[in-house]
Amino acid sequence: MYEGAVQELIDELGQLPGIGPKSAQRLAFHILEADPEDMNRLVAAISTVKERVKHCTICGNVSEEETCSICRDPRRDGSVICVVEESKDVMAVERTRSFRGRYHVLGGAINPIAGIGPEQLRIRELLNRLSDSEVQEIIIATDPNLEGEATATYLARMLKTIGITVTRLASGLPVGGDLEYADEITLGRAFEGRRNALT
Repeated sequence: MYEGAVQELIDELGQLPGIGPKSAQRLAFHILEADPEDMNRLVAAISTVKERVKHCTICGNVSEEETCSICRDPRRDGSVICVVEESKDVMAVERTRSFRGRYHVLGGAINPIAGIGPEQLRIRELLNRLSDSEVQEIIIATDPNLEGEATATYLARMLKTIGITVTRLASGLPVGGDLEYADEITLGRAFEGRRNALT
């Protein structure tokens, strides 16, 4: 345990996702030894992002404007909405360059243990968007974990009654993976999602 400001910095850094006690300590000492000008730029960048960035009023993605660049782009296909958990998932899909529709960011996934139910997610906003007859398909692209699956199942059951096509991203073996290291669920999904070998 360090004293005063150093320990406070370590404690605060340790609150960040994916940062354990040792990483927090390493980051704290990096900050202490870094050039003050570099750290001032870091502080300014954090302050700026907290002041300027908000959520798009249409899809919930992060944006410095009222609506994000994807929602403002008239070239995007408004008939297809890809539903994701977080804004970072939008960027993951965009990197594939395979999807030209629009998005809806839920702001998380159903997780009863953490006290997150459907009411805490942006599901009502999604339903409001579906009142527009332009939407023909919803692609559910939640994470392939317990919470993501629960969220996908909830959405699929709810949207089935509306008469819009609801699809789910395929899941299975990663490219370059070995069968012997695949867990049973992943391998089972790969069998369920198999396709013609010549296509």
